[in-house]
Amino acid sequence: MIVSWNTTNACNMYCKHCYRDAGCKAEEELSTAEAKTLLEQIARAGFKIMIFSGGEPLLRADILALVEHATKLGLRSVFGTNGTLITLEMAHALKKAGAMGMGISLDSLDKDKHDEFRSFAGAWEGAVRGMRNCHAAGLPFQIHTTVMEWNQSELEAMTDFAVSEGAVAHHFFFLVPTGRAESIEAESLRAEAYEDVLTRIMKKQQQVDIELKPTCAPQFMRIADQLGMRTRFHRGCLAGTSYCIISPRGKVQPCAYLNMELGDVRQTPFDEIWKNNEVLQKLRTLDYEGGCGSCGYKKSCGGCRARAAFYHEGNYMAEEPWCLYHGRRG
Repeated sequence: MIVSWNTTNACNMYCKHCYRDAGCKAEEELSTAEAKTLLEQIARAGFKIMIFSGGEPLLRADILALVEHATKLGLRSVFGTNGTLITLEMAHALKKAGAMGMGISLDSLDKDKHDEFRSFAGAWEGAVRGMRNCHAAGLPFQIHTTVMEWNQSELEAMTDFAVSEGAVAHHFFFLVPTGRAESIEAESLRAEAYEDVLTRIMKKQQQVDIELKPTCAPQFMRIADQLGMRTRFHRGCLAGTSYCIISPRGKVQPCAYLNMELGDVRQTPFDEIWKNNEVLQKLRTLDYEGGCGSCGYKKSCGGCRARAAFYHEGNYMAEEPWCLYHGRRG
């Protein structure tokens, strides 16, 4: 099971697609003591992978101490970061603290396009420098790419770049219109392009040794099956079933893009929220509506619950709108 904690709302960038609308540090972010208690509750709930994200997690002054605490609890600590703050010294310190991997954002091989999308001059150079510092320190890293209309043509080339830089994986994040991303919703892929890009990624996986993983595009499970491919993954959408996210102030959501506050860890221990919350329990029923409900891939795919909610007035159990498969079945 995987949990992601937005450690802070502070960020040195202002990315166009940010679901958290990060920038400035939020009021009443969890203190170091509260964060350590949260990590203990996460471990008690049975989670194994702990994602430290943001904002930019490396802006938290206590981040190394929190990684050390997570490691002592048996959690596998990994990061979602823009990479620009990963100096060689920081890479060594993260590895020493117990960090197992860094997910570094890179959205284009064109430096100017990446910098413009991230609203930060030098973002591309900083991200690649961070990757190379990780590699030099022996700290595994992977590349995270947000898939848009404007960069879909270069995805395979970006995978080749990931291989050449020594990345262990290349993960593709398909846009869900939440937070700032609502303003660029028109740039997200629609059904035919969505299907085509997922098929291309799965075919590319057959050509490279590193892991390729679409995120917020659970139909990759069906496409892999149709191509006769084996994958270590067992399910597409994990929201509420084996994944959730926690905000900088301790609010629990089913996933990063389902903007529903299910509980506050300052008031109720995280493990109790995870076990008892009604929304999470409903998501675990897999009792979906429309094409997702009748689909033969319901258990392995599940459709994107956040995208379903956005396009169906908050109904997170509704049909995934951009799935070509159930659309063809009428």
